[in-house]
Amino acid sequence: MALSNNTPSGWVGWAYFAAFMMMFLGIFQGMAGLAAIFKDNFYVVTQAHLLVFNFTTWGWINLILGIIILMAGLELLRGAMWARVIACFLAVLSLVANAGFIDAYPLWSILMMVADGLILYSLTVHGGELKQN
Repeated sequence: MALSNNTPSGWVGWAYFAAFMMMFLGIFQGMAGLAAIFKDNFYVVTQAHLLVFNFTTWGWINLILGIIILMAGLELLRGAMWARVIACFLAVLSLVANAGFIDAYPLWSILMMVADGLILYSLTVHGGELKQN
């Protein structure tokens, strides 16, 4: 029996996975930001600055990015096309941010980069099956 054009396939689970991962990524990004804001010596590296920012500035960037990613994940569950585009952009932005953060906390950064890669795969390959009703 063939699926009609309105019936999503079983692969729609990847798109829901991406939405939930976006929400988790937003929460984790916010937690990393709060840790950098409230405890400057939590992330230990040999230099006092990370890229161009100090850790407090980097923490605020991560916190704001985390809140935006969380909201995009919630909208992605509704199937909004704009949320899919924004989510892809934010996943790439998070990937770049975590790549810059790899010196301070390598395991965390690598895990977040893997999550970003899975989100990008899910949204670009199977995200079209989430449609707003």
